[in-house]
Amino acid sequence: MKAWFSESGQRVEVFIPSRRWFRPLMGRCCQACTPRSWDGFYHARLCSLGFCSATRVTEEDTRYRGWLVRRICCILAVGSWKVLTNTPRDLLERVCSNKRVQDVAASQACSCRRDSKFQQQCKEKVLGILARIQAPLCLPILRLCSWALLHFLSRLFLSVQLHRGQLEMVLRATRTPGVPLVFLSTHKSQVDGLLLSFLLFSQGLGVPRVTVGNLTCSPCLRALLGCLGAVFLPTRMEQALSDQDGELPAAVLASYVEEVLRSQQPLVVFLEEPCAPWHLSSPARAWLAPLYSAVRDGAVPDILLVPVGIAYDQTPDRFCRNGAHSAQALGLGACLWAACRALCRCFGCARVDLAQPFSLQEFVSQSLICRSSTRKPLEELLPTILGVPQLDYSRTDGPEHRMTTSSEAEEETMVTKLGLHALSDATACSAVTAVGITSALLLHKHHKCVRLSQLMADFAWLLEEALLRQHDVSFSGQLRALVLHSLALLSAHLTLYHLAPLGDVMVVVKDSAETQWELSRHSAQLVPVFASEAVGACAIRALLVELLPFVGEAPCPSSIAFSEDELHHKILALLQLLPPSLLGLKPCQPLDCQSQDVLDKLTLCGLLKTEEEGEHYLCDVSSRRCSRTPHWTNLDFSESDSDSDDNHRKRCFRICEPTDSPGFLLFFCHLLSPVLATYVRAVTFLEQYSWPQPEAMCACALQQFLAENGLECPMWSLVLSTLQSFKSIGVLKEMPSPLGPLLHLVQPFSSSEGRGKLRAFLEQFMQL
Repeated sequence: MKAWFSESGQRVEVFIPSRRWFRPLMGRCCQACTPRSWDGFYHARLCSLGFCSATRVTEEDTRYRGWLVRRICCILAVGSWKVLTNTPRDLLERVCSNKRVQDVAASQACSCRRDSKFQQQCKEKVLGILARIQAPLCLPILRLCSWALLHFLSRLFLSVQLHRGQLEMVLRATRTPGVPLVFLSTHKSQVDGLLLSFLLFSQGLGVPRVTVGNLTCSPCLRALLGCLGAVFLPTRMEQALSDQDGELPAAVLASYVEEVLRSQQPLVVFLEEPCAPWHLSSPARAWLAPLYSAVRDGAVPDILLVPVGIAYDQTPDRFCRNGAHSAQALGLGACLWAACRALCRCFGCARVDLAQPFSLQEFVSQSLICRSSTRKPLEELLPTILGVPQLDYSRTDGPEHRMTTSSEAEEETMVTKLGLHALSDATACSAVTAVGITSALLLHKHHKCVRLSQLMADFAWLLEEALLRQHDVSFSGQLRALVLHSLALLSAHLTLYHLAPLGDVMVVVKDSAETQWELSRHSAQLVPVFASEAVGACAIRALLVELLPFVGEAPCPSSIAFSEDELHHKILALLQLLPPSLLGLKPCQPLDCQSQDVLDKLTLCGLLKTEEEGEHYLCDVSSRRCSRTPHWTNLDFSESDSDSDDNHRKRCFRICEPTDSPGFLLFFCHLLSPVLATYVRAVTFLEQYSWPQPEAMCACALQQFLAENGLECPMWSLVLSTLQSFKSIGVLKEMPSPLGPLLHLVQPFSSSEGRGKLRAFLEQFMQL
């Protein structure tokens, strides 16, 4: 089997008999939530424009030619980049005259009489808050740092790839009159802000305002970043939003965002934290709320949102593995020292993908329409776990039963939906790296060791499967060079032995917690690519576990047929358990549709084959029936329809291992093993922890517990996913208190019997 890629970077060719694969142009917006934006700014010819390296500057990027230009082309190119727009000079007066700011200031004043003294005090407060949020751009420092950043990035990465078709699509969106652009990006490293600011500035999109999340900066570093376009949340605004002291900072922030949008400055919002991928961060919610209110209140006619995906072969930093930022502020000297140390290493390639822009106004309108339409609710998952009938248990405190009409709750719901949807789009458009494919094979398929020739064959197989699912890759080159490149980047966790008689190389994975953590972190990027297949494979395993006590000796899996209802029941249970953001699934898609999509993909990839009922064993061991019933079964077909009997026939599926993909099913089962293993260990934590507790303290305690009980380096994102899942299915319940919201352990799981049922429910999906 051979595989290689065209050197132009425009096409990926995998030579498996009579097959040729092309790079898909990813990032199409959601047709269900934004149908009018689906055809906007997009053209099929954009796929053929190829890639460019943003850090490669030549004399062709300047207006001049000659031998001297070739030596100073970087200086000439940076000097020619256009700033386009800047902060209005009368920004303070505009913010102070904002009605929301004036109303909040008047409500906090001892006297509502608006004399000159009151106005001066209000202006001083607003000025102090505004100074903590932003600073005017300093063009000399901006161009000097851009020149330095150009050389720094070219030394740090082999290339920084950007698709010309995606860039042209965004440039078309910038020509929409009166509509600003906001980039909603994933967050893989603390270098992301500088990288995106450099890319947008160098590609003619202007100097963006880049939001800074929970990172604590020293005053010197904060001032420098502010001159380059960084914007910060007001101090402790997230904690004080519910207090009276937090109303004025929130009002000033909302007014400032409106002015940024009116001035057509690009805005970059990071949806997650580097230590917690797949989770919408609290700073992201704080920045998304003013965007929603600006469109709702008519401050701007519309906003075009551009999801951004970032992929690294190796992330340039190791910030916050445990999820808690250091209490010590990050200084300018520490950043310079970290940059000097990073220049001594090679981090491979970086890739930035820009998804199709979509309208925020259309998204909000379509969301309100979809919310007004009622759907039949799914079965509760908690009664299934506890083994009680659905009619005997009802969660009246779930979010679907809470009715509220407050504008704050409506805004919070819309902001959360927008953030999760944008995070799903940004994750979907992120390219898969060679290191990610190699790590997934070493961790989930070859646990101890593998020959290089076998690893190359599996690499080509997994690459083909990723391209078939319309996910692009961030690399090009010969197959052997790609695998050796990824092994070199993972060399600290591998040992290579040359097999002289065979002329091959044995790749041995080091047995350490650090190695497991590193491989898990890299291989996680494949979970959104194969999420449906992984969920389906775990559901099949759960059915096999239920079947074994009834058939005696373990039969061959290919001799067993499963009923469609039982497959859907297991798939729905796993989809209800796992957060959609963890699987990269769109939150707007109903779970029953996702369940059908999982079943269809299992059939398409050859893991399941349709069977007639009665030919083999039938896995239908439970007396319960799935509530999911096809809508056409209630229709009254005439007796003259010759196919009426076939419509009511029960569908069955048989496991079928593809001949060209051995171990496909086990590989998909292992993809979700790190997540499910964390959930199982967390069940023991429920017994040993004292309840109730705030969620932040509970998350830190859970991570410490996991580190002391089998997971020396637990991923912070999995800790947050565990608490989120336990809250969504009803194991934990959040209730208000004078000290803030507290997590309570639900009564059925206070006993060892209830926790045992929860553990058994989770372990049925695990490939041990």
